Amino acid sequence: MPEVGYILMAVGVVFAVTFTLRALPFALLAPLRESVFLRSLGWWMPAGVMVILAGVTLQKSAGESWEHLPHALVAGAVTVGVHLGCGRNTLVSVGAGTATFVGLVATF
Repeated sequence: MPEVGYILMAVGVVFAVTFTLRALPFALLAPLRESVFLRSLGWWMPAGVMVILAGVTLQKSAGESWEHLPHALVAGAVTVGVHLGCGRNTLVSVGAGTATFVGLVATF
């Protein structure tokens, strides 16, 4: 069994590394909080990620079966319309788009 001093030094090293890794992002972000670039990136990034996810979803939908592609396009349009019309509430818009897609696939 290792000695008590060895265990305390190992715990100390683990503590120092963990503390440094957790504190480092906050220390690095402090000067960047006023950055115009990061503010712009924070504004456009969610929309960009959603466009990429929607594109991949439509590609997968078209690759498996062309019959569901029109349903997916209508549901995408409903999602965008609800998102812009309901105060940019993501939960409501994605829910409306999902319900539209499921309803269209179940009906047609």
